[in-house]
Amino acid sequence: MDLSLKVFITVAEKQNFTRAAEALHMTQPAVSQHIGALERQLGTKLLERSNKFVRLNKAGEIVYHHAREISGLYGRMQYLIDDLKHTAYGNLSIGASYTYGEYVLPHVVAEMMKLYPGIRPAITIGNSREIEAKVGGHELDIGIIEGEFRDAQFRIEPIADDAMVIVIPAGHKAAGRVGLKFSDLREETWIIREPGSGTREATDKMFVEQGFYPERLMEFGSTQIIKESVEAGLGISFLSRAAVRKEIALGTLREPDVEGFPFTRKFSLITRTAPFYTKAMEVFMELLRRSPSI
Repeated sequence: MDLSLKVFITVAEKQNFTRAAEALHMTQPAVSQHIGALERQLGTKLLERSNKFVRLNKAGEIVYHHAREISGLYGRMQYLIDDLKHTAYGNLSIGASYTYGEYVLPHVVAEMMKLYPGIRPAITIGNSREIEAKVGGHELDIGIIEGEFRDAQFRIEPIADDAMVIVIPAGHKAAGRVGLKFSDLREETWIIREPGSGTREATDKMFVEQGFYPERLMEFGSTQIIKESVEAGLGISFLSRAAVRKEIALGTLREPDVEGFPFTRKFSLITRTAPFYTKAMEVFMELLRRSPSI
């Protein structure tokens, strides 16, 4: 990237020529020369100067905004070029829906760190709709979401199957019964996730397929709270088997034998459509493809 733009960005952020010079390991006159050269090149002043401060004027705000974009693109280009010569490294921002992010993703990231210790992952957990928005807004490199999703701006790839099961308290009257029908659970209080959640999408789809929507509902924004509530006897729920595996093994929750279950859905990998991906993204996506269904 042009050195004068780098100097300008630093002066704008430090709001002081002396602090900018220290950050850039340059002399203050050299910083002033670069700013002067950029202003001459653009034909306008970019900074308001006084003995106490350095501040962007309107033209400076425009240049700063675009200079930051140029800096980001230059850094990404450098990563891609370096990837041709070296192993995967650098920052990698990953987002995942709650079920995958809390119960599967940690194991995938742990495997990646063993193989590629130079990658620096940052993890964001949210519901599927939030993750889609962050990938689309360039806040995340990669997203893993639940449910059906189509959008031309994204590359979307199914990566794993997820078994969705009905869960009941350990002391529920249906525990231990064989060959239950879904109609046997019609009168129950159902505890479900919030709109926007992939688990909620799967729950609504399941109700449609079974031909009824329960009259008694409790809606919570966390799978952990739902599990605690079911254990406490507040109702029953419909969750990923991965999310309740430990509780079922411990006997605090039960998976009743209901005809037509488990219900299977997909986890999908989403990225912005682009001609190139960094090597860090490529190796992580390959690990996701190799991860088992849950």
